[in-house]
Amino acid sequence: MFMEITIFSIIVLFLSVVIHELAHGSVALRLGDATAKEAGRLTLNPLKHIDLFGTIILPLILIFSYSTSGFSGPIFGWAKPVPINPFNFKDQKWGALKVSLAGPATNFLIAIIFGLIIRFAQMPDQLSFLFGIIVFYNFLWGIFNLVPLPPLDGSWILFRFLPDKIFANFKIFLSRYGFFILIFFIFYGLKWVSLLAYILFYFTTGRVFAL
Repeated sequence: MFMEITIFSIIVLFLSVVIHELAHGSVALRLGDATAKEAGRLTLNPLKHIDLFGTIILPLILIFSYSTSGFSGPIFGWAKPVPINPFNFKDQKWGALKVSLAGPATNFLIAIIFGLIIRFAQMPDQLSFLFGIIVFYNFLWGIFNLVPLPPLDGSWILFRFLPDKIFANFKIFLSRYGFFILIFFIFYGLKWVSLLAYILFYFTTGRVFAL
């Protein structure tokens, strides 16, 4: 059963991050930037979105860790970010912010829709559990992307509201070392993101979720 749940979780996670990236690219296109479309990234074809570390290596590391330790936790990873050129946006003031929020907002919307189905629809327990995985991972991915570390969406949101005159050096530091801090955060701070996802799951579905 562990392997079946793991495979389904990986599929849900990957589709969730692909839809997340499609949301970024689609909003950017509506704002006048066709970079993602011209790169062939506005597609559900998974091969176009694979990131070697985020899509393959990191999930395998977590699966191996869970299988050997006996600890059960979320499988995590990410897709290759869609290319965006903010200088093409019609809305230069808020365009980057809109694109940054589009991804997490889409994941939260998916989680809420499936969560309300669980809450109000009659369905077999097994189907409810599978829907629960969809809810949990979309909450998890949405919250994670709001963490203010490059290259996550939260960093774009943070940078938008921090004035350059005061925080220029801080922005440079995060841009340069953010990815390394992010790797550290994934292994030591993901449990707090997971806790928030569990809380949102409960308030949406009215049920407790456990992988």
